[in-house]
Order: sequence, then structure tokens, then C-alpha cells
Amino acid sequence: MTETSLTPVAPVFINRELSLIAFNRRVLELAQDVSLPLLERLKFLCISSSNLDELFEVRIGSLTQQIRVGLNRPDDSGLTPGEQLDQVYTAAHSLVADQYHTLNDEVIPALAEEGIHFLRRTHWNEAQSLWVKQFFRRELLPLLTPLGLDPSHPFPRILNKSLNFVVSLEGTDDYGREAWMAIVQAPRALPRIIRMDEEASGTSSSFVFLSSIIHAHVHELFPGMTVTGCYQFRVTRNSDLAVAVDDDDDLLKTLQGGLFERNYGDAVRLEVADNCPQEMIDFLCDRFKLNNQAVFQVHGPVNLNRLMALYGLVNRPDLKDEPFTPKLKKEFSSEANIFETIEQRGAVLLHHPYESFMPVVEFVRQAASDPKVVAIKMTLYRTGRDSAIVDALEAAARAGKEVTAVVELRARFDEEANIDITTRLQKAGAYVAYGIVGYKTHAKMTLVLRRDGSRLKRFVHMGTGNYHPGTARIYTDFGLLTDDRFLGDDVNKLFMQLTGLGRGMRLKRILQSPFTLHSGMLDRIEREIEHAQAGRKALIRAKMNALIDRQIIEALYRASQAGVQIDLIIRGVCCIQPGIAGLSENIRVRSVMGRFLEHPRVFYFLNDGDDELFLSSADWMPRNFFVRVETCFPIDAPEIKARVINEAFERYLADNTGAWSLEADGQYHRVKRHHNAKPRSAQQSLLDDLT
Repeated sequence: MTETSLTPVAPVFINRELSLIAFNRRVLELAQDVSLPLLERLKFLCISSSNLDELFEVRIGSLTQQIRVGLNRPDDSGLTPGEQLDQVYTAAHSLVADQYHTLNDEVIPALAEEGIHFLRRTHWNEAQSLWVKQFFRRELLPLLTPLGLDPSHPFPRILNKSLNFVVSLEGTDDYGREAWMAIVQAPRALPRIIRMDEEASGTSSSFVFLSSIIHAHVHELFPGMTVTGCYQFRVTRNSDLAVAVDDDDDLLKTLQGGLFERNYGDAVRLEVADNCPQEMIDFLCDRFKLNNQAVFQVHGPVNLNRLMALYGLVNRPDLKDEPFTPKLKKEFSSEANIFETIEQRGAVLLHHPYESFMPVVEFVRQAASDPKVVAIKMTLYRTGRDSAIVDALEAAARAGKEVTAVVELRARFDEEANIDITTRLQKAGAYVAYGIVGYKTHAKMTLVLRRDGSRLKRFVHMGTGNYHPGTARIYTDFGLLTDDRFLGDDVNKLFMQLTGLGRGMRLKRILQSPFTLHSGMLDRIEREIEHAQAGRKALIRAKMNALIDRQIIEALYRASQAGVQIDLIIRGVCCIQPGIAGLSENIRVRSVMGRFLEHPRVFYFLNDGDDELFLSSADWMPRNFFVRVETCFPIDAPEIKARVINEAFERYLADNTGAWSLEADGQYHRVKRHHNAKPRSAQQSLLDDLT
């Protein structure tokens, strides 16, 4: 299909990294939302901090590397790597300042009003100080190793994101060494929040920070010396794991060798206590090869994410979201035969977490024990070490079934767990492939071959999310169970591509990356343009985590110019700018956030009434289109299609409680509900209707 010629208007692109910081600011706004339960607000504060960590570990690490090797090419927004870094650091400093303001001036006082106290070191009474001293000597002192700095004790290697203290000293030890500075590293195994004894604190929910305890008694690590200062710090390092694999290398062995070194990549950020003297900051910057731009002075613990522990330490259901039980239809109970259910219904849609993930687990579990099943093939991206699905695959392999698992060893920050899974399955006799060199296998699909009389029948599960029962309770995702023979044939061909070699296996129903997904989306956008120009019905709706690909954005701009209405629901990074006259006035962008992490990828094209709807594992990003194995599969059954359109689009476009709109100024503004309007929450309505 040829592109339609339209009068060009210079496209506008929002910088990816700045959009990611804008996303984390929206997360922080949830922490500031007094209508939410208090411990949920704390959770959102922690998530905004954790997300910012990953921004520095991956995205800022990449920009820093580009600058170091002399790359100066502007991105789609027109910013060079140096300009991006300057603006990102500025935006990150503002975000971090607001995070600590939210913690110190909003969340901690609100917790205190609920009887949950963080006891500051400067406010301990005699009984509390005694308890802290005893705890330090009993639990901490044996684990801490002070590292005095001198020619025979050089500055130590500091682990990525670990808690450390830089200590200034005066005095001379028994060896005649003059003390000046030392480093104290807090073992990662130590909790960062410690519940104080009720007798000492006077309440059952009083806590102290580990950093406060160490600070108060650090002098005991240096007997006979005078401690003149003690300041916590944390360094963030470039943690993007790059591996080079030749055709005859073993990817598993290569990754095993690289995981340890990830913890000691180039430094990209230094967090220090706000009262740390400049001379000590300069000293640390010199050791980590950082400039002042990368220094974040904070009033509070240097790792806000570790405050998440409080959520589990405090038994206060009234301060948390109301618990819910995902709906499990009786035809998917462990007693029912899931393959007979699929045959009767043809296709079954599951919307997690509102509907239980257990049918997916049962699909694999029953396949493992069903004597009619001869083979199971599955992709595993993020599954978790303690996985019932992996247990079932292991049992199936030990029972003599043909089990093929395509395990993506390079799933970022899950590499170690995936290596363990690979080892387990290989020992059980399963065939384990690592996918295709140079392409991450991000597709989510399972194929079960079951003997039906004289023929083999294919049953398929495909989804937008990972095979992880834990995240299936907090991520929203769609999954499809079906015995559709065309989808089954396509999935079988995909597994042949992933485990073997060959060419020319064209798929009938599924669009796949890196071959047909990108062009397939562009073709459908162009088709909507042609419909609009001919006066026919045209509409594009898409729901995803991120929109970055330049060609897709340019095509959407052309569609807007042609009069196509475009509704985009994008949780995180969005590089398109809506509402610009002559370019994007027909584009609406929303970000909807709440209790669950929005994760589905859903694409809809009206096509003058002959509409098409797809579910996918892929966002509209270059990496998903060109350097990953992804799937995008159609939903044809009218009842299921109507469900997805309603549950993925209509409810979210009507949300007026947890929605942000991206405006023509490039800023997100929270959607305000008219005082007469009924509150509408997409997630809450799905909880009400599906659970």
C-alpha cells in the first residue's frame, strides 16, 4: 500500500527521557493524592523512586556512553546527547526534590497521625537511645566492616545502589596512622527500616531508619578516634548489560560471566545526605568520576524504594486498598478439563488481574499430566524462580513429553532467575533454546499439541503480559486461550523459527516482529488515511506502554491531518505531541494510572466498519519492531472483540479520576471531574464488573 501524499507539516517529537520523567511525576502525583489510602500513597512514592533508579541505570547510562565515545547526533526531538543529559538531570533534580518533600511534609506526618512513627535520631528519649545502642551492638556491629582510607587501603569498589557512609576522622591509631576518612558499607541483607521495641518506643508501630542507627553509633567502629562527620551516600551505575555473542558461543555462559560486573559499571548518579560538606562531595565525585550535575543531596534515606518494606510491616488494612479475589469461572477449576472447555467455547478471553491467572497455569499443568498431550512449547521472558508454570514444564519433561522452552536469558534484571530456570528445565530433559542471537524473544505464547483420535490438535495461549502469576495480580493484561487452527499453525511456525533455521514461513493471522508487525501497523494507518480522504469512516485507537517509533508517529500525524480521529492511551513514554494545529489536532493522548500497572497492548482500526482489533506483546518502539521477536494477533469473535473495545478503550477514555491528558504544550494535566459528573474509574469499574 502506498503512502498518501499530504501537505507536510514539520513533525514534533517529545524527548524520550523527559517523557519518562514526566511519567514518574504522574506516579508521584498519586503519592500526593489524599483520596488514596495512605500506605498506597507510600507505595507510589517508592515506585517513583524505583523507576527513577532504572532511568539512570539504563537510559542515562546509555547517554553517558554516547558522550564518552564522542557521539553527538541529535535524537528525534532535536536534542544532542549532551543537551538531553542536561535537561534530564535538571528535570530529575526537580522530581527528587518533590519526592522528598512528599515524604517529609506529607506522608510521614500523615503516618504519624495514624500512629505509625519514624523516630528521628535527634528526638530519641533515654529508653529509645538505649534500645538503639543495644540493637547496634547485637545486630549491626558484627556485620559492619570499616574501611580506613590510606595507601594500603584504597577506596573500595562500591556496589550499585548500595547504602554507604563516608566518615571523617581525627586522631592516630596504635600503628601511628593518622586518620582522616573512612568508608562504611551497609550489607544489603540488613533491613533499612527497623521496628523499635514497643516497651522502648511506647507504641507498636514505631520505626527507625538503619542509617540513623549507624550514624548514631558509627564512632564505635573507630575506637580511640574522633568522628567529625558521617554522611550516607549511594551511587547508581550504568547497569545495561551488553553481551557480544559469536555464533559458536554459549549465551548462558556469557551472561553468567557478565552479571557480576553489572554491579560495578560506570557511575551516573551520586546521592548524598543534604548536610554533607562540599569537600566530601568533591572527594566522592572525584572517585566516581562525576560532576556536580550528577549529585543529588537528599533530606532522608538515600533509597526511598526501601521504604516499601513498611507496607508489609504494618498490619493496617484500613490504610491499604481493599483486597480482592480475581474471578475464576467454574469451567476453569482444577477439576474441569481445560481443553474440553476451550473446544466448547472456541476462544476464551482473560483480563488480568480482574480475572484469575489460574486458567493459564492450569493450561500448562493439565497439559503436563494429560496422557493425550504429546508436546508443550512455551516462551518464558519474566516468570520468576518459584513458578508453578516452570514446575509443570519440568514435570512434563520428566514424564516423557516433548517440552520446548524458549527462555529469554537477557530479560533485563531477570537474567539470573532465567538462568536458574534454564538449568532446571535442562536437567529435567526439556529442550531449552535462548531464542535468536541479536533478537530478544519477548512474545508471550504457549502451544500444546494434544492427540485427538488420529490427529494432533493445537491449543494456544497468547497474551500481552508475562507468564508470572505474581505480576498477573498487579499488572493489567489480556490473554487468549483458543483452538483456532490458523493461530495454532502460525504459533507452531514461530516456534520453528525460534528453535531451528529456515526461510519462507509466512504467517496467516499473526503479525510478527521483526518482519511484518511494523509494516502491518503502517499499512493499517495508511488505510485509515485513505478512508478519511474518501469521506468514509476512519478511527484509530491504541493502548500501550510506550510510543516512540518515529515512522509510526509520522504516520499518525499524517492520519490526523487527513481527519482520522486517533485515541491513544499510553501509560508511560509518549513521543507524539497532540493538539498542534495543522499537525495533530485530531490526536488525543491519555495516561491512565491507578492501583494496577497498565500493561496491555491493544490496537484498533475502524476500516470503514470492517474493523480490526489486535492484542500484542509489543509497544510501538523501535526495539519492539526491529530487534525483538514479538507477536500481534487478531481478535475476531464479535463478543470478545466487543469486550476488549469496552474494557481497553471506552472505560479508559471516560475515566475522570486517574487520567492525565497530554496537551499541546507538551505537558500532562490531570483530568478534572466536573463537580456534577459521576466519578468514573476504569480500573474500579472493571473490579466491580469482573470480580
